[in-house]
Amino acid sequence: MKIGFIGLGIMGKPMSLNLLKNGYTVTVFDINQASVQQLAEKGAYGAQSPKEVGQNSDVIFTMLPKGEHVKSVVLGENGVVEGANEGAIIIDMSSISPVTSKEIAEALAAAGMEMLDAPVSGGEPKAIDGTLAIMVGGKEEIFEKVKPILQSMGQDITLVGDHGCGTTAKLANQIIVNVNIAAMSEALILAAKAGIDLGKMYEAIRGGLAGSAVLDAKVPLILERNFVAGGRIDINSKDLTNVMDTAHAIGVPLPLTSQVLEMFHSLQADGKAGDDHGGLIQFYEKLANFEVKGVSK
Repeated sequence: MKIGFIGLGIMGKPMSLNLLKNGYTVTVFDINQASVQQLAEKGAYGAQSPKEVGQNSDVIFTMLPKGEHVKSVVLGENGVVEGANEGAIIIDMSSISPVTSKEIAEALAAAGMEMLDAPVSGGEPKAIDGTLAIMVGGKEEIFEKVKPILQSMGQDITLVGDHGCGTTAKLANQIIVNVNIAAMSEALILAAKAGIDLGKMYEAIRGGLAGSAVLDAKVPLILERNFVAGGRIDINSKDLTNVMDTAHAIGVPLPLTSQVLEMFHSLQADGKAGDDHGGLIQFYEKLANFEVKGVSK
């Protein structure tokens, strides 16, 4: 199968590279032509538009920041739908709302095309390693058809349910990740200002009930003051906004998530939108007038 990939950002670029490494013919597009050129140097074909990607692909992946971007490249002028053949499969791996995902799926079905919503979890490190968790919504027969392709990018790949179920699972994932980061940040600022060795504290708690993938991924970076984005604050803020919009629509109060979203808004106003979401610690540091840093050797 010929593959298309639209969106070559922090996540999309390494995911595309893994498809190439696994022997697939890949046509790529991004508004950043430098990214397209980098993939072309690795063996991909560069396209000038999403329509051109559709013309040259049986399965087209999208990995974009927001739902409006996905709708534009798939359904808009010079979009995938204008170039792809009937029976083409579009797999959106972006983190968007279930409502938008279902709208796109319905429009593609009317054009004789299939869609899966397949957002991911694991950030840039797992995108590079090809070990992402992928949560999928759509028809089972389409999922089984493309599962070998998904295995080039992910390790834990689960069909959650019909259209929109993958994006809903990702919303739940984002609640757990970001509220976890907030709780971890509260613990770190308390321990740091109390004067204990944070490196030793981390080693002491990581094997117990407080241990988590989030703890292991974020604490070492926080202690090094490394806020280079694997998952940007503004992108996670967008995800939590989708969470709250969905929750309000179905009558589910989410008090913890709403508080973390406000923390992200505060950090964005403070010029930290491009920091990693582990940079949430800076919100607490400002409140406590104390900086968390230092790893014991």
